[in-house]
Amino acid sequence: MIIVRITMKALMEKRTEMMQTFLSMIEPVGKEKGCLSYDIFCDLEDNQVFSLIEEWETREDLDRHIQSERFSVLLGTKSLLARPSEINIHTVSRSEGVEVVNALRA
Repeated sequence: MIIVRITMKALMEKRTEMMQTFLSMIEPVGKEKGCLSYDIFCDLEDNQVFSLIEEWETREDLDRHIQSERFSVLLGTKSLLARPSEINIHTVSRSEGVEVVNALRA
């Protein structure tokens, strides 16, 4: 599984425009081949900061998404930003759930 975190800080006067862009992308990106999840979060301490968390089945699926028109739209929002986007891509080889927490707390 591949996890992508993109952090973007919108200019105060462009915050609504950024949110509209994000909201228009949720459903279509979520339907792309290999997309496991595509979520947008707003920072509780700074409502100009948004984080996109994406989960992809394979690197090939992510690469296809990065080359897509939708991703170009996201990159095209740089004029709405107070600073450059931060993009982090993580390859996960193993995932564990609540059972690990329960076992450690037993």
